[in-house]
Amino acid sequence: MMERKRDEEDGNGREHEHDIEIEGKESSPKGMRQPLLSRKHDSGSRINRTSQIAIVGANLCPIESLDYEIVENDLFKQDWRSRTKSEIYQYVVLKWTLALLIGLGTGLVGFFSNIAVENIAGFKFLLANNLMLKERYYQAFVAYASCNIVLAVAAGALCAYIAPAAAGSGIPEVKAYLNGIDAHTILAPSTLFVKIFGSIFGVAAGFVVGKEGPMVHTGACIASLLGQGGSRKYRLTWRWLRYFKNDRDRRDLITCGAAAGVAAAFRAPVGGVLFALEEAASWWRSALLWRTFFTTAVVAVVLRGFIEFCRSGRCGLFGQGGLIMFDVNSAPATYGTPDLLAVILLGVIGGIFGSLYNYMVDKVLRTYSIINERGRSFKVLLVMCISLLTSCCSYGLPWILQCTPCPAHSEEECPTVGRSGNYKNFQCPPNHYNDLASLFLTTNDDAIRSLFSSSSEKEFQISTLLVFFAAIYFLGIVTYGIAIPSGLFIPVILAGASYGRLVGKFLDPLSGLDAGLFALLGAASFLGGTMRMTVSLCVILLELTNNLLMLPLVMLVLLISKTVADSFNKGVYDQIVKMKGLPYMEAHAEPHMRNLVASDAVSGPLITFSGVEKVGHILYALKITKHNGFPVIDEPPFSAAPELCGLVLRSHLLVLLKGKKFTKQRIMTGSEIVRRFKAHEFAKPGSGKGLKVEDLDIKDDEMEMFVDLHPITNMSPYTVLETTSLAKAAVLFRELGLRHLCVVPKTPGRPPIVGILTRHDFMPEHVLGLHPHLHSHK
Repeated sequence: MMERKRDEEDGNGREHEHDIEIEGKESSPKGMRQPLLSRKHDSGSRINRTSQIAIVGANLCPIESLDYEIVENDLFKQDWRSRTKSEIYQYVVLKWTLALLIGLGTGLVGFFSNIAVENIAGFKFLLANNLMLKERYYQAFVAYASCNIVLAVAAGALCAYIAPAAAGSGIPEVKAYLNGIDAHTILAPSTLFVKIFGSIFGVAAGFVVGKEGPMVHTGACIASLLGQGGSRKYRLTWRWLRYFKNDRDRRDLITCGAAAGVAAAFRAPVGGVLFALEEAASWWRSALLWRTFFTTAVVAVVLRGFIEFCRSGRCGLFGQGGLIMFDVNSAPATYGTPDLLAVILLGVIGGIFGSLYNYMVDKVLRTYSIINERGRSFKVLLVMCISLLTSCCSYGLPWILQCTPCPAHSEEECPTVGRSGNYKNFQCPPNHYNDLASLFLTTNDDAIRSLFSSSSEKEFQISTLLVFFAAIYFLGIVTYGIAIPSGLFIPVILAGASYGRLVGKFLDPLSGLDAGLFALLGAASFLGGTMRMTVSLCVILLELTNNLLMLPLVMLVLLISKTVADSFNKGVYDQIVKMKGLPYMEAHAEPHMRNLVASDAVSGPLITFSGVEKVGHILYALKITKHNGFPVIDEPPFSAAPELCGLVLRSHLLVLLKGKKFTKQRIMTGSEIVRRFKAHEFAKPGSGKGLKVEDLDIKDDEMEMFVDLHPITNMSPYTVLETTSLAKAAVLFRELGLRHLCVVPKTPGRPPIVGILTRHDFMPEHVLGLHPHLHSHK
């Protein structure tokens, strides 16, 4: 399905860094040089045919790469030399100030989301519970299902009509962005708005989804918004804001935002830092670690302050859920050899269930994408169908189980009166409760708290845990992929905690571990089996439960579940990144790349410019190609022989042409251009669009004039020899965060450049398409 859609778009939706689209009616200016291609490079067979679009959220978007490389041209060097100590100090202070603002903003959004979900869901459960107490069961179901559908339609409509990129978890998109992949809507303000409110409506609607994944995306969007470097549209163009008009600083801020999102979702600041390090970020350094830790610490302080504020009852129906999370298990964590065997069993079960979960999620996503392609109304209709199915399961399944008598010496009121509690009366007679209804007809946070609790030893029957696990496992799979913001953490924790507690009941005669601790270990095993994270998950779970004594057991169960699951398939986020068509570059090269050299993957045709080039040639090349980088070749009389001067970016050429600093003679005018332009004029625009070819107004007589490209040419581009192993080139490309990698000839007397490697040239579909015989080496 994905391949079919991408093939349909391939002909007219391309956005490749150095692919070429020639308009048939446009003629080449006289004297236009032929593309410089290495030996045996046939431009017809070497055009990169990989798709230049990907699925972002629930929508198809053109994708580009980010420019993390520092462009060391004359303008940059002049700007760097002219910076005073005070300006450098301002830059450092501003980085920390933005980290502070990201923490404050993400913490406030986290608190607002929790309080909104608790109050909206609380009203819904109170309404249904009051009708149940009056034995008006059908009316209670209609009210419950109607509230769910209204909230679901609100979430679905926001995603379908305003920001399709906000659908889903958002973690795969953030992970792809931090790998160097950009799509216009990934971190747009509209995506932030829909992510916040769509997540609130979706979780309050009773879907088996969490707000943890969307919080990561929300934190990244807040960081992107703050790190735009100013805006001419909104007159935010203070001098000190211009320092952040580059992808490197934005990448660091968005890494801080992703970590802040985890900290806000789980109240786990250290877990947030480790999540960004282990799962989200592709590049890391010690300075970023320190700044990310500061951001998550700010989030923790903000949340703690609001928790204390809400303890006084001034937050409406805000109960013990949400921000206070799962700090509930006080059982002593003493264990022996039989307990370790039980933990190993849990790890194996979690790995098997987790890999099966990933497989089923992949199949469901592919099926839903066919439905979503039919239009926005079909997206909302699918949301309504899943909402009705969820309402029927959560309201209907408790009827099939028997009621349980209230425990004689319970600290809690039984049956529960109100929106939360472990002893829901449902349809039971007085002094009885329905344990399955106590799990279904409450918020997901309260359900997890009940499962983790050590005080609820006898509350849940085996049949209850079995039915609840099956229902949550199934609903979690069919819910992910509809057009609402939906996180995977909560469904996985719920399912894992239920089967963990179930295993604990079966092994109760053999193991001395508490049932609540088994629930925690079950959740850890399922998380390890689906997401394949270890260190960050371990710390997040320990910060949630406030139980450091469980550290060895949680580590063991995570390692086992990840090892078992890795033998079947990849982690869920890695699968989704691949399925969405995002050209993600792994830290290691594919095995088949070791059998190739860099020149084997170069695709063409290649367009080059002279150091002093005719304006008409530049304009023609910009019109007929979608290239974002062009090699600049110095030729006599500017050099003794043709040599590679550097690389010039498309965006810089557009700014230069718009400035019209042309000459009638072919001479170097670099000093005049350095005086005429400032470095910040060539900085990357924010969320607003930069210059396009259509914005240029070049007269006919100017087409025959010349412009000196030396001042804006990156004189230090990264290069590799054409005989360099493609595997080494791929690792270099990824580790340095490049957008273009120049391939140069090994022997003299040939054109000074063989070609340019971009992200898409390293993709397996391109490499194996050029060399089909390597399929056996995969």
